[in-house]
Amino acid sequence: MNQAGAKSGLAMASAPATVHRWWIYQRERFPLAAHTPIIAAFTVTGIGYSALARGSGNLSGRQVVAAFAISFLFFLQLRLADEFKDFEEDSLYRPYRPVPRGLITLRELAFVWAAAIALQLLIVPWLSASLVALLAGVLAYLALMSKEFFARRWLKRHPIVYMVSHMIIMPLIFLIASACDWMSAGLTHPPQGIVWMMLANFFIGMVIEIGRKVRAPDDEEHGVETYSQLWGPGGALLAWLAVMATSAVLVYPAARIIRFPQIEFVLLPLIAVSIVVAVVFLKHSDRGRGKWIEALSGMWAVVTYLGMGIVPVALRYYGGLK
Repeated sequence: MNQAGAKSGLAMASAPATVHRWWIYQRERFPLAAHTPIIAAFTVTGIGYSALARGSGNLSGRQVVAAFAISFLFFLQLRLADEFKDFEEDSLYRPYRPVPRGLITLRELAFVWAAAIALQLLIVPWLSASLVALLAGVLAYLALMSKEFFARRWLKRHPIVYMVSHMIIMPLIFLIASACDWMSAGLTHPPQGIVWMMLANFFIGMVIEIGRKVRAPDDEEHGVETYSQLWGPGGALLAWLAVMATSAVLVYPAARIIRFPQIEFVLLPLIAVSIVVAVVFLKHSDRGRGKWIEALSGMWAVVTYLGMGIVPVALRYYGGLK
């Protein structure tokens, strides 16, 4: 076999290996099966709520596809940002993760990040050129986040400020998802209720953030900061329930604007279930019980998004919401 043939064969042989590496990476760090439904619900809520709030309720396939792609790429970029921010700590305390163990390199992730931005810049004008400035603003904030606002050490000493500064990205992504509707409709400012939904999303983000970092004592890892370690299991769960309740309170005025306050009849029982689970967790902190809190956090987000977007849009379409 000549040299060209050998190189060609090597490339063909390495292609499946590359795909396999990325498949492992997504499974461990950005599982599509878990993230896609939440991002889809988040997206449809953004454009669906906007349409309802401005008196419509009709969603175009173009809006849905564009908003989902833009949102999905933002959440992917958040994961990539974590890989760069946490590389040193992961190498010291979590060498089993894909990047520290050499499965995927930071250089490869940088190419993915650049590709994600390029795709967003292509998608936004396809929907509405007026979205470009908003996209640029959200990307700028994400860039500052990736650099820890050039105050990493200070933020690490102030975990609440750290969490708040990073959670601001949630309402910003929601704003651009909703703008795929209201800007496409020719509006120059968001319809009534979007601000309430942005605030609710800020606290929904906190529910997810705290929920994924509550662990049973035997599951804590040396050098890995969790809220159950910082505040104790009781303090972390109290904070989790508090931000959950706050998001429910903020959802209520937004729900009234689209004439669907019935969402609270679903959220309030879910809070009650969460309280019971928190009490059981504190009394029986067996290994793996932290997954209960993480699962309930995801459920809270999905149920809230369904109740503020997909369900009222469907009811409006079929005449069940006036």
